[in-house]
Amino acid sequence: KSGCGNSGAYAQIRYSISEEVQDGTVVGNIAKDLGLDKSALKDRGYRIVAGSTEPLFQVNQHDGILYVKGRIDREEVCERSSPCMISLKTVLENPLEIHYVSVEIADINDHSPDFPEKEKRLEISESALAGARFQLQTARDPDIGQFSIQQYKLSHSEYFRVEVKDRGEDRKVPFLVLQKQLDRETAGKHKLRLTAIDGGKPAKSGDTEVIVDVLDVNDNSPVFTKELYSVTIRENVPVGTVVIQVNATDLDQGANCEIIYSFGKEVDSKLMDLFGIDANTGEIQVKGPIDFEKSKSYEIDIQASDKGPVPLTSDRSVLITVTDVNDNAPEIEIEVTSFSSSIPEDSRPGTTVALISVNDLDSGLNGKVICSIEEDVPFALSPSVKDKMFSLVTKSPLDREKQSHYDLTITAKDAGQPPLSSEKTISVVVSDVNDNTPEFLLSPYTFYVTENNEPGASVFLVKASDRDENENAHISYHIVRDVREGNKMASFLNINSENGDIVALTSFDFETVKTFQFHVVATDSGTPSLSSNVTVNVFILDQNDNPPVILYPLSSNGSAEGVEEIPRNVNAGHLVTKVRAYDPDIGYNGWLLFSLQEHTDHSLFGLDRYTGQIRTLRSFTETDEAEHKLVILVKDNGNVSLSATATVVVKLVEPKEAFAASDVKSAAKKDDEDTNVTFYLMITLGSVSVLFLISIIVLIAMQCSKSTDYTSKYLQEANYDGTLCHSIQYRSGDKRYMLVGPRMSTGSTIVPGSHANTLVLPDRRRMSEEVGQI
Repeated sequence: KSGCGNSGAYAQIRYSISEEVQDGTVVGNIAKDLGLDKSALKDRGYRIVAGSTEPLFQVNQHDGILYVKGRIDREEVCERSSPCMISLKTVLENPLEIHYVSVEIADINDHSPDFPEKEKRLEISESALAGARFQLQTARDPDIGQFSIQQYKLSHSEYFRVEVKDRGEDRKVPFLVLQKQLDRETAGKHKLRLTAIDGGKPAKSGDTEVIVDVLDVNDNSPVFTKELYSVTIRENVPVGTVVIQVNATDLDQGANCEIIYSFGKEVDSKLMDLFGIDANTGEIQVKGPIDFEKSKSYEIDIQASDKGPVPLTSDRSVLITVTDVNDNAPEIEIEVTSFSSSIPEDSRPGTTVALISVNDLDSGLNGKVICSIEEDVPFALSPSVKDKMFSLVTKSPLDREKQSHYDLTITAKDAGQPPLSSEKTISVVVSDVNDNTPEFLLSPYTFYVTENNEPGASVFLVKASDRDENENAHISYHIVRDVREGNKMASFLNINSENGDIVALTSFDFETVKTFQFHVVATDSGTPSLSSNVTVNVFILDQNDNPPVILYPLSSNGSAEGVEEIPRNVNAGHLVTKVRAYDPDIGYNGWLLFSLQEHTDHSLFGLDRYTGQIRTLRSFTETDEAEHKLVILVKDNGNVSLSATATVVVKLVEPKEAFAASDVKSAAKKDDEDTNVTFYLMITLGSVSVLFLISIIVLIAMQCSKSTDYTSKYLQEANYDGTLCHSIQYRSGDKRYMLVGPRMSTGSTIVPGSHANTLVLPDRRRMSEEVGQI
């Protein structure tokens, strides 16, 4: 026992005794514990206040000793409450003093575990799998703590063992666990002994007989969709509220898969007064008042049974947690907003978006409300000078392009225990301002246009986008026409201001202009408007639109005809003359081949198809005619080839006459021919060299701006003097390229990303020797 006291009109003393003590057992000396003198106590008198609800104790008014008046059974006085306290109110008179005495009744192991039934019969299908669990009836022991039931034991069986689940509050539930599958044909019945043992010293026990009947039933038991069902409800929820719905499925068909839900056989009757279950839907509903102060949680065993001839059942636990609440949750009201539909994205931090008021009908701490907003938004709540008022303000810059709409959840929480809270969502729309310039999809643009294009037709398209919206994202295009920058070709172009489609107003000529550059500006419709520009590089692609030009022979009247005199005594292989020609086109379009179109004797003269050289095939005889007319066809290699013809008249003279004529003629001819050839060669080679240099620079620049994972092997093309054309070939991987100038063949393939004058050539290593020399 323990006691404490103090002088004055108030004191409190606490004692402790065990239940079932004999009548007259001394509980404690109140006078001594209060420090009162016995002689003084006789004059004043000491008693338990009349009308006390506890007739179990009495106090000696002369000496202040507290006695046990009758038998005290803790289980009757306090049921299962712990600790079990009995409060007494005592009075000491003259002068009046009131003393409170608390007596704790300690439990003793005076009860043995007891099963409600001495025999428990279970029906288990022989198809039940090892590990199946079956709840058994629990024993009852009014004692608490260590004197309550501590364990269950099962008689030896190779098929079964017992598992105990602790449900709290001195309640342990036994489950019969199947260790291996049953065989009805071998043993149709099993008798087991289940023993409950408490924790007393010595321990007390009680037992019951468990009879298991093995049934031959349908194959599949109902299976719950969850291993554990749990739900949280508030106290004082209305009767009829659906707490949770359990659900089980059965793989069988017909009646064997129709499921009926019910509470487990061992569910306490008090739980059935609070909750009910719909047999068809599995909904658990509230039937009675739920009081958090009586119980904070409930665990209910639910059974699902099918409708087979011998029903199969499954058990699951439903854990219902009850939360305590104060009476009123905070209320949030949006008093006024500073915008009608949206807030501009360029609003400064600190801009007020809305005024919010919160209210709680409770008082004290339960009525004190704290308002908050999530942290990952550019808004904050600022307390107002007025109580329970808050301002919703911007705390950082807004960007509509990143997020144009916010659903802000405002939480109001009171200071009650546990606190109540409520939420309200306010939608904030961020409006656009013109803070983004148009962006072109490419920079710069590079386009390739074949010459002789149709005037007025679309040649290419530029496109820009703007991250803003509506008018701020509406883009118009125009071409910068600045003659001072040498951008004269821009005057021959027109652009659709709405879609960026560029139209050529004239037909391009590769021989006049091979490349040019201009600028396009994209402007949005915002206020003020924003714009950006892009450079457009245009490369004109060659077409075979020029026939070969014959430089020699060329007579005085301008016709392609010449006369050559040679001695009769020349040998085979003698060079008679050479036809010279060139083509303003480039590449294959400018590559010329020579052929004999007409001749008087095919055995006398031969023509080199690449050089244009005419040579004798044999020595002349006396019977050969003195004059021979040769018509030479000069043809380029375009897809649709163009050609020209030249006529060479060969006269056979005696050796002496030939030498005399040849001296005079060769001198004149050489002067005239050298003058013409030199002039054309200077023009052609000059343009070819310039364009070749430009092509090499552009190619190097593009290769530097783009990483490559291959190596190129350059091959120097064999030169021939049949056409005035220059090229460099190179190989990359399995492709062969040729860089040509001043223009390229329209029949070739342009490699994307390469210069416009780079052609993809077929691999000619396995082709004939004639084509292999290209």
